[in-house]
Formats: sequence, structure tokens, C-alpha cells
Amino acid sequence: MRPPADTAERPLVLIWEVTQACELTCEHCRADAQPARHPDELTTAEGKQLLDDVSEFGEGQLVVLSGGDPMKRPDLVELVDYGTDRGLSMTLTPSGTDELTADAIDDLADAGLRRMAVSLDGATADSHDAFRGESGSFEQTLRAARDAADAGLPLQINSTVCAQTIEELPAVADLVEEMGAVLWSVFFLVPVGRGAVLDPISPERAERVMEWLQDVSDERPFGVKTTEAPHYRRVGIQQRREAGEGEGNGGADPGTKRRAGIVAGDGFAFVSHTGEVFPSGFLPKPAGNVRQDDVVDVYRNSDLFTSLRNRNQLKGKCGACEFRHVCGGSRSRAFATTGDPLASDPLCEYVPEGYDGPLPGDEQVDGVV
Repeated sequence: MRPPADTAERPLVLIWEVTQACELTCEHCRADAQPARHPDELTTAEGKQLLDDVSEFGEGQLVVLSGGDPMKRPDLVELVDYGTDRGLSMTLTPSGTDELTADAIDDLADAGLRRMAVSLDGATADSHDAFRGESGSFEQTLRAARDAADAGLPLQINSTVCAQTIEELPAVADLVEEMGAVLWSVFFLVPVGRGAVLDPISPERAERVMEWLQDVSDERPFGVKTTEAPHYRRVGIQQRREAGEGEGNGGADPGTKRRAGIVAGDGFAFVSHTGEVFPSGFLPKPAGNVRQDDVVDVYRNSDLFTSLRNRNQLKGKCGACEFRHVCGGSRSRAFATTGDPLASDPLCEYVPEGYDGPLPGDEQVDGVV
């Protein structure tokens, strides 16, 4: 893996949603995916041009091909092969369907795929399949994990945290270990797409989950990261301080440009199936379109992206927080709940010492207090 980069110059992660087509009807789906491919998807030629442009970020740029279900693209292997030839680190997040066959995984591995991520949102077939909206998805996901191991592909497991899934997280962690995954990516629900009708957990319970995840990270053989919950890093710093261990690797010098992690627009970029460039798939505010804009220029210079990288522009308690340079709060959740991507993240229970300003929930929809 390449070393940490200046996130003003290049994202640590760029996701390309190659299609919104998917056979599943997952309850939390950001994309509100449909069975059929959209007629205005980026073509193969446009996709290759995008990969050419993305390669200008630099050697080894991480690209995640997502969906929907990327297996719905008949040119998927061709795109992985092309991106690999351009020096990109190509990874994939397919859906657990019968299209994810051992032969398909072998072809992707031969094309240069570096990692595959599959989703587990329940520890049993009943709970996972109910959440994913497709009978058999659990067994297909386990089979795909075995096939990935046989193909020599490192495996990542993605899981969603909401009221419907939280009780099963310990059992899911056991499965992650049994499957030999190298990383568990735990996504804290943002109310967008179908996920808007799901029940989030409270800030207090989110804090307890993050404390538990810190223990999981210390005790298990796989890595743990959170998505749309950057205060996981703040929780880790506080735990190390309480244990007399200092900040460990979780701290960052607020005067430097390096971050301990990433948030939407700061180390992270998302290109939709029709070419729109967003700070994140969960922050659907476009800053350009790759059909007429250079994705590198949009990331580095657009007003939206540059504002998200300036932690001193954050509002409310996120702006006053001493951890803003290593956390910054979920900009996607702030946007989804207030309409302002610079507002405070309502999932965080931490209140900076001496802060007496408005708390999340006090902001109006337009982000003006």
C-alpha cells in the first residue's frame, strides 16, 4: 500500500459506480439500485478515458469499482485489465448474487484485481438475506469469499450498522475472522436512498460500538475501519490517552496537511454511473461531470472539495472540536440531515470542552443556525 498522501492533491480512495443495476433490493441501498442498467451509463470508452484521467493522480491510485452490482457490466474484466495497465490499484465491491461465480472471480484476478469486498449484514442466512432482499445471498457471499481465497485475492468484508443489524455485530466479527478477511469495513448508516427509511442508532450507542470496534481491532487478526464514522479515530485517541499510551498512531499534527483518516471530499471521491463527481456516494452534491470536466481538477480545485478539506470551515461543535483534524465528522450525514455539508455530524456524542454553541439537531435544513 502506498504511504499517506497529501489529500489536497489526490484521494486515498476513488470509487467509480460503474452501474446502478443490481438484482438485490437491499434495505440500506444508497443507489436505490434497479435490475436494469441505466441507458446513460458511462460507456466502455468513456470508462477507459476516466481511468486514464484518474491515473494522473499518480502511480498506485486506489480505484474501487462499485455499484449497484458491478458484475452487471459485461466489460468489467476489460476495465480492470485496462486500469491495471494504467498503474491503478483496482478493487471491486460486487453483490452476493449468482453472477459472482468462481470463473468470474478467476478472470478478474487474472486481469489484475487487487482486492474484493463483499457485504455481510447479518450472521445468519435469515438475517442477512432479509436485509439484502434476496434469498440465498448469504450462502452466495460465503461461497464468493471462498472463491476469492482460492484465486489469491485478499478479502474485505463490509457491514452496515443500524438498528436492524447492531445486535449481530459480534457474530459478524466472528464470521469475518473465519472467512480470513484482511479488513472489516463497518459502515454507519447515512439516511440517503433506501437507507432513509431505516432506523439509525443513537449517538450514545454509536460511541459504545466504536469503543468495542477498537477492542476488536486490537484483538482480531484483521484490520478494522469505519465508513461515515470518522469519530472512530477520536475514540481510539481517547482510549489510548486513558490507558496512558499517548495518541499512538491516531493523532495528527493539526498544522500539517496529513490526515489520520478520510472524509467525503478529503481523501475520498466518487464518480457516479453517469459521470457526476461527488465528494462521496453518500453526499450527492455534484462538483462536475467527467464527460466534460477533468476529475483531477474537480478534486483538487472545485469549491465543494476544497471547502470540505478545510477543517477550519466546519460549523457548530465539529468546527470547535480539537479532534477535527483527525476526525472532521461525517460530511455526508451532516448534508443528509441539515442540507449543509459543513454542519456538525449528528451521530457524534462528543462535546468539545468549553463549547456552548448549538448542537446537532439545532441546525435548520439549510444549515443556517
